[in-house]
Amino acid sequence: MAKGKDVRVTRNRIDYRNISLISRFISEEGKILSRRVDRLTLKHKRLITLSIKQARILSLLPFLSNENQFKRTESTARTNGFKAQNK
Repeated sequence: MAKGKDVRVTRNRIDYRNISLISRFISEEGKILSRRVDRLTLKHKRLITLSIKQARILSLLPFLSNENQFKRTESTARTNGFKAQNK
């Protein structure tokens, strides 16, 4: 194993059903963390990525976990100006 790599994944079974393990490698926004950030070997990174994608397809994990992203806000100044010009 390469120097400085984390071996915390080898103790746990990498599987789409192991949500507690998989959720450690997902950001708050629901994105899969890069290999530099989570410090996994290439082999473990591939297994984690496949497990995350399987869990998302089976609805065990959300595709997006930022619920505020799609909330409707007031119109921006650009759209307000456009409506005023058309009147």
